[in-house]
Amino acid sequence: MNHNNMQKREELPGHTHLRKTLDRLHKKYSDCHEGNVATYIPELAKANPDHFGVAVVGVDGEIYEAGETSAEFTIQSISKAFVFGLAVETHGRDAVLKKVGVEPSGDAFNSLELRSSRKPFNPMINAGAITDTGMITGGSVKERMNKILRLLSDAAGRELRVDKDVYRSEKETGHRNRAIGHLLKNVDLIDGEVEEVLDLYFQQCSVLLNARDLATMGATLANLGTNPVTGKEVLSFDSVRDVLSVMFTCGMYDFAGEWAFRVGIPAKSGVGGGILAVVNRQLGIGTYSPRVDSMGNSIRGIRLCTDLAEEMGLHIFNFTNPGSSFIKATFAKK
Repeated sequence: MNHNNMQKREELPGHTHLRKTLDRLHKKYSDCHEGNVATYIPELAKANPDHFGVAVVGVDGEIYEAGETSAEFTIQSISKAFVFGLAVETHGRDAVLKKVGVEPSGDAFNSLELRSSRKPFNPMINAGAITDTGMITGGSVKERMNKILRLLSDAAGRELRVDKDVYRSEKETGHRNRAIGHLLKNVDLIDGEVEEVLDLYFQQCSVLLNARDLATMGATLANLGTNPVTGKEVLSFDSVRDVLSVMFTCGMYDFAGEWAFRVGIPAKSGVGGGILAVVNRQLGIGTYSPRVDSMGNSIRGIRLCTDLAEEMGLHIFNFTNPGSSFIKATFAKK
């Protein structure tokens, strides 16, 4: 549903309150200049550090936003959640779990380490994500990338594309990921050529989107796999359940435990500055600010989501979720 069309009609009190809340929190953290733009991928260093946007999309298709929600950036590690879902959709949960675990690692996302079972700790770190990417089927890298791009586009509700400059930058400097790829090949977790799998991985991380797209993708997961804006089924319920479970425990790098404690909803961050969060069966949240902390998480995004969860009672263990009158008033049908 178009945001401009919504403003032309009478809103429910909860809708107005949410819009004002996003405006207020966006203003509150716009003056936060902590953190730095990621530079380990040279092309990411070109991001505007002052860009900051937040969007919320309900499972009813309503869209709320504040700030630079149309500013594009690359999806980076947020793609891991959806490629994991695609691997599960393609091969089934058991086949994927034979290759990738679901335990938090406690180490850096790009760690050169496997569990004692000789498989990556989880799908949200690079080793697990590269393994999942290697499970995407197709006769060529292009065909496999088209599958991933189709999934991401369907979840976002519009056609997305790869930023070729970021892709080239990742490919030219991704030597640690090459080391991870060869480690995976050495224990038979990758079939075929390592460079082909890595080429696909670099491309999936370089897909361009914006905060509104992230919120829509989150709402698609919240809506049990169906995009609430377009009505298109993107993932099955079983796949969504698995994706949200791993996002909750492993989605925020080494901040995952703190996030689960304070915010309490499934989420995935990317070093490009995006955060995607999901309130199951209620809404998706997308934030963008490229100033990240030492763990690769957007500082403004974390702080805004923390406040939003507190004010709206979004934490999954909060007694007001999902029974709060505010949630019901905000997302109730007319």
